[in-house]
Amino acid sequence: MKKIFIILYAALIFSSQTELNAQNTSSEYSTAIGVKMYPGSISFKQSLDGTNYLEGLASFWNKGFRATLLYEVHNPLFNASGLRWYYGAGAHVGFYNSKYYEGGSLIGIDGVLGIDYKVQGAPLNLSIDWQPSFEFGNGSGFEGWGGIGIRFTF
Repeated sequence: MKKIFIILYAALIFSSQTELNAQNTSSEYSTAIGVKMYPGSISFKQSLDGTNYLEGLASFWNKGFRATLLYEVHNPLFNASGLRWYYGAGAHVGFYNSKYYEGGSLIGIDGVLGIDYKVQGAPLNLSIDWQPSFEFGNGSGFEGWGGIGIRFTF
């Protein structure tokens, strides 16, 4: 009985690891973490159902911090494996200590439009996007950042 339990346990571990590796190297991903350069952010992206994603960004710049949450909808692009375009919207909050923002805080709304590529055969995700935003508070106004993202998928 003990040998059967060990064999079943080993088979379960092996099948789980095989499934995990297949998810890491396919053209889809459920979770990705990395960096997005626009000005410099830590990016965490989570699939809700394979088409809809939430992306959280923690940005450090201008002697301050900005946290952004985006809801994104991904769609196939040119029927190419792993290549998708996306659009979405979200909001952010920021806290700054600089001359431009006069040491204040702000909130804002964001949009996003971009292209996402999951490298087939590797746990790597690349993206490029445009993320316009409007901020309310000290230093309020329109910003039209764009970004290049590099993330590890799992």
